[in-house]
Amino acid sequence: MPGQLNVLLAEAGIPYDVVYELEEINEKMGDADVVLVIGANDVVNSAAEDDPASAIAGMPVIQVWKANNVVFLKRSMGSGYAGIENPVFFKDNTDMLLGDAKDTCSKIAGAL
Repeated sequence: MPGQLNVLLAEAGIPYDVVYELEEINEKMGDADVVLVIGANDVVNSAAEDDPASAIAGMPVIQVWKANNVVFLKRSMGSGYAGIENPVFFKDNTDMLLGDAKDTCSKIAGAL
């Protein structure tokens, strides 16, 4: 995991031993019923693996598209830092919940 993410997790009080490495979590994605993607884009973009001409070709990504259902919580359908479209947005197993992710997460937690 990139070092800056370790810092963010530490600041949020997340114990490091509950965080999976990329390779570990990708092995489990096919078994997941639902994956919530909150605010991420490039790091979950299948173009990194599927499109050799992509600006992010070869970049390690979390293979969320392998889960049974993927729900993106984002402000918009906009691209990430790489400036490219994310094909996962348009897959049959993907839903988009556009708006304020914090508010949306609170509503989901309240409904559960």
